[in-house]
Amino acid sequence: MTSPGSIYTTARGLQYQTYTAKAVDCKACKLSAQCLRGPLKPNDGRGRQVSRFEPKPKDLAHPSERMRQAIDSPRGRQLYSQRIGTVEPVFANIRHNKRLTRLNHRGRAKVNTQWNLYCMVHNIEKLAKNGYAQ
Repeated sequence: MTSPGSIYTTARGLQYQTYTAKAVDCKACKLSAQCLRGPLKPNDGRGRQVSRFEPKPKDLAHPSERMRQAIDSPRGRQLYSQRIGTVEPVFANIRHNKRLTRLNHRGRAKVNTQWNLYCMVHNIEKLAKNGYAQ
């Protein structure tokens, strides 16, 4: 490959460098079939332009990173494994039995209202099945 190009920054703040390889450089690479779209032509001087992104530093205070750490802990794995029996049946009931496959409204307030109504119906059915009304 030729020497590294300039360092660029994306709109999201990620930094990357570009490299341009010649076809002869790609010929020796085992991954060239995955990297290049067509077979290499012997007289074709073009190869492939490659962008290498710098690893993004982890922000340990970011909510997603804190949640990832919590789920990756032994206690987090144990709690998350219970989700399939606790939360997922509720979503399945609302989606399949109540036929809520998409929300009918736009806007946060209207969507929240529709979702809360479906959740209330689900909870009222649970109460009725357990004999609360008697």
